[in-house]
Amino acid sequence: MRTLLITGPGGSGRTTVAAATAQRAAAEGARTLVLSADRTDTLGAALGVRTGPVPVSVAPRLTAWRPDAAAGFRDDLAGFQDRAATVLDLLGASRLDPEEVTPLPGAEELTLLRALRDAALADGGDRHDLLVVDLPPTPQALALLALPEELRRYLRRLLPPERQAARALRPMLGRLAGVPMPAEWLYDTTARWDVELAAVEAVLADRGTAVRLVAEPGPAGADAIRDARLGLALRALPVESLVANRVLPEDADDDGPLGRLVTQQRKTLQEWGGTARPVAHLGHDPRGSDDLAALAVPLVNPAASPVEWPVADRLEQDGVLVWRIPLPGAVRDELDLIRRGDELVVTAGPFRRILPLPSVLRRCTVDGAALRDGELCVRFAPDPALWPRTR
Repeated sequence: MRTLLITGPGGSGRTTVAAATAQRAAAEGARTLVLSADRTDTLGAALGVRTGPVPVSVAPRLTAWRPDAAAGFRDDLAGFQDRAATVLDLLGASRLDPEEVTPLPGAEELTLLRALRDAALADGGDRHDLLVVDLPPTPQALALLALPEELRRYLRRLLPPERQAARALRPMLGRLAGVPMPAEWLYDTTARWDVELAAVEAVLADRGTAVRLVAEPGPAGADAIRDARLGLALRALPVESLVANRVLPEDADDDGPLGRLVTQQRKTLQEWGGTARPVAHLGHDPRGSDDLAALAVPLVNPAASPVEWPVADRLEQDGVLVWRIPLPGAVRDELDLIRRGDELVVTAGPFRRILPLPSVLRRCTVDGAALRDGELCVRFAPDPALWPRTR
């Protein structure tokens, strides 16, 4: 199954493009599921149906799903209270009733990640040919896509797996101390979270997963796309296509405001160098299957190549290993690189990623770095104290 993640600046029409993309894919014969966690049913408004926590059939081979963040949050809280009952009793805390619980900020994003995992794993991923995901606006989407990896790293730091070896001693320690020990449910919860987050990470890292960016051609759209490409590259997520949305006709009045807007759009499209796929402005908000078909969004590109980071793509004469990290649009003055133990902290503009070093590079020292043609080239020199000696 292919997964297409759709995002763009706020107000760029990404939800409409997601709906139109899903409808066209279904019309071309692909069993398609379009997914959104927006609290308001903007996806359903575009499709001309009402979506909700139960997947609804929109057309032949097309299904829409908008999971209920509130219900998911209540279920998670109820499960947590059950597992932490001993601790809550010790603290004298009263439980929250499901009726009084409202979702906290971020519940929609977590619900979307869980739904993404469930949809990708349903029937081994054979239930649908294409999963179209309507992500939040680009800044929130990039933070959301980084969440599984970062949360797993936090869990490993706070509760390392090797500490679980002492779990067998905890009942005895609890009897000696005279109080219940909460570590068992804590480790169980951590292990369950790790498994769930790993499943989401696997979907995002799959070679069939790519991103479709949506923006209106103009200065603001160009800036947003430049940042989005950089953030996605740092996460090793390939861009399947760039959709230039709401493109005005060329025959607009050149002397009026509309003509000046056309000129601005034309300039941005030229800067994008023909990589953007234009989608015409219909003159009204698209609603229903006829309007979505009239948009004529591009077909899903099956050849979108994944971003791959070679561990050491070149061995130079002096024994230096080079790790190339694609960072299109990166600015030298906004780059930062820190080696911390067995991790490499890479900062590019407003984005940061902490990368665990492969074993071959853990036995090396950082020898330098340079930004060349949109690639961060990090040089590693073998550490004589750790590198195997040859005779």
